[in-house]
Amino acid sequence: MFHLVKTNTMRKFAFFLVLFFCYKTLNAQEIITDRPDQTESSSTVPKNSLQIESGANFVFSEENGMSNQSIVAPSTLFRVGVFKWAELRILNQFESNRFGNNPSIKGLSDVEIGTKIQLLKRKSINTEIAFLSHIILPTGSRNITNYDFGTINKLSISHSLNENLDLGYNIGYNSSSGYIGDFTYSLALGIGLTDKVSMYIEPYGEWINFQFLQANIDAGFTYLLQENLQLDFSFGLGLNYNMNYISAGISWLIVR
Repeated sequence: MFHLVKTNTMRKFAFFLVLFFCYKTLNAQEIITDRPDQTESSSTVPKNSLQIESGANFVFSEENGMSNQSIVAPSTLFRVGVFKWAELRILNQFESNRFGNNPSIKGLSDVEIGTKIQLLKRKSINTEIAFLSHIILPTGSRNITNYDFGTINKLSISHSLNENLDLGYNIGYNSSSGYIGDFTYSLALGIGLTDKVSMYIEPYGEWINFQFLQANIDAGFTYLLQENLQLDFSFGLGLNYNMNYISAGISWLIVR
C-alpha cells in the first residue's frame, strides 16, 4: 500500500505540472535536452517553462559469470525554468532488476531533486558553462532504495564548433554515506545530419570509489518532430567490463 500511495502521488504531481504549464501555452521554442547522452547540456530551460524528458532503458551485464538484466521504464526528468539562468529538476524512475536466476526486484527508485545553474553563455567564444547538482532522497521501494542520502554534481561545458558540430563534456563527483565517492566524466560530439536528425558519439565512465574505472562508449540519434518535441534512440557498451544497453525516449518543452 505504501508504494501505491507514492506512485499515485508522483502521478498527481506530474499531472498538475503539465496542466499548470499547458495553460496559455505560447509558441514553441527549440528544445535542448539532457538525453539521450550521458553528458548533461550546459543550457537551462527557458524561464516559466516545463520540459519533460522520459524514456526506457534496457541494460544487460555480466558479473562473476552471472547475467544481470535491468529495465528502467519510465525514467522521467521534470525541468522547470525558475530564472533565465536556473532551473529546478526532479527525477524519478521505475526499475525492474534481475540478477542471475533470482526473481525480479521491482519498484520506484530514490527521488532526485536538484538544480542546474548556467554560469556562462557567451556567443563570441561559442562557449557555455553550467553547474548541476542533485540531492538523492532515500524514498525508493524496498530493495531498490539506497537507504541513505547522496549527491550528484557535474560541471558542464559546451562549444559550438560550427553549424553542424557541437562538443560537450562533463566532469563530476557523486557521493553517498560510507563511500569516498565516484569521479565521473563524459565527452559528447554532436553532429547535425539534417534540420531534424542529429547523432552523437560519446565516451563516458566512472572512477568508482576512486578505486576502479568503468569505461563506456555510446552513440545515438535524435529526431525533431516539432521545435518543442523530440524523439531519441541510443545504445552503448562497456569497454573494460561486460555491459550493453539500448534506450529510447521522448522530450517535450512546454513554454507559457
